[in-house]
Amino acid sequence: MKKAALLSILIAVMLLAVAVVAEAQQPKKIPRIGYLGNPGALGMKTFREHLRELGYIEGQNITIEPRFWEGKVERLPDLAAELVRLNCDVILTTGTEAAQTAKNVIKTIPVVMAFGSDAVRRGIVADLARPGGNITGLTSIGSELNGKRLELLKEIVPKLSRVGHLWTPTNPDHADYQVKETETVARSLRLAIQSLEVKGPDDFEGAFQDATQKRAGALLVAGGGFFAFHRKRIVDLAATSRLPAIYNNNQYVETGGLMTYAEDRPYQHRRAAEYVDRILKGAKPADLPVERPTKFELIINLKAAKQIGLTISRNVLARADKVIK
Repeated sequence: MKKAALLSILIAVMLLAVAVVAEAQQPKKIPRIGYLGNPGALGMKTFREHLRELGYIEGQNITIEPRFWEGKVERLPDLAAELVRLNCDVILTTGTEAAQTAKNVIKTIPVVMAFGSDAVRRGIVADLARPGGNITGLTSIGSELNGKRLELLKEIVPKLSRVGHLWTPTNPDHADYQVKETETVARSLRLAIQSLEVKGPDDFEGAFQDATQKRAGALLVAGGGFFAFHRKRIVDLAATSRLPAIYNNNQYVETGGLMTYAEDRPYQHRRAAEYVDRILKGAKPADLPVERPTKFELIINLKAAKQIGLTISRNVLARADKVIK
């Protein structure tokens, strides 16, 4: 073989070796997970824990970028746009408001919903089995559970005839659907519903005063990130007003609220972590069916019951998944 040919081969081998070494030395891109939700969500702890169980360690092979809207729905579009600019690999949303914003703002980055009102009815996904687009995850059926919640209030409050319904137009599902649906269900249970609309933080005290003045016997609190952010205030006002209240997630009861019947939110966040895992490994959101909740919890806080002078029957307590004493 001629010297020139040998030299060419040697140079090629050396260049290949240099390229391999350079590629090995180049740091791998760490996947970035965006989070669009409220601070202090108990489900986020579960989400992070399950990611670790799936082999993801923050700072080593993933980065989490949290963006908190703190109950101020007007902040959501800018926060979502910020996560887009960060070029996240996948974005997790919690709640109807965040999921709706993701639909409007995030057009290509995969989005996983941890929970949120009926995603099909809201137009967030095209179909549960075949969501299409860039959004998948878990949807909620909160308004569908209001019938069960009203039944529970009737069981714990003797001769209950009037229920205050605390809701907010900051959650698009309330004004569009939940208020009317709740009134329809209430009529079938021979209950009158008193609408208590809260547009902003300054409206809470007035809503509770209205409930007291018009002799509401109990309180049904609608869901949504705005209420979740102000849950301590809502729980305290319910106690001060001596109103037995039922809520839409377990965080209210952990905060001191009386009772909740709702989806198992920690379980939903675990499933959301699994969706994120599959997307990071190459799955497309359009091909991942959206799940409806199948696990529900009844949690009762006996401390809160005692505080307002309410006795919960043994029959109701026996059906509880958890009783806080």
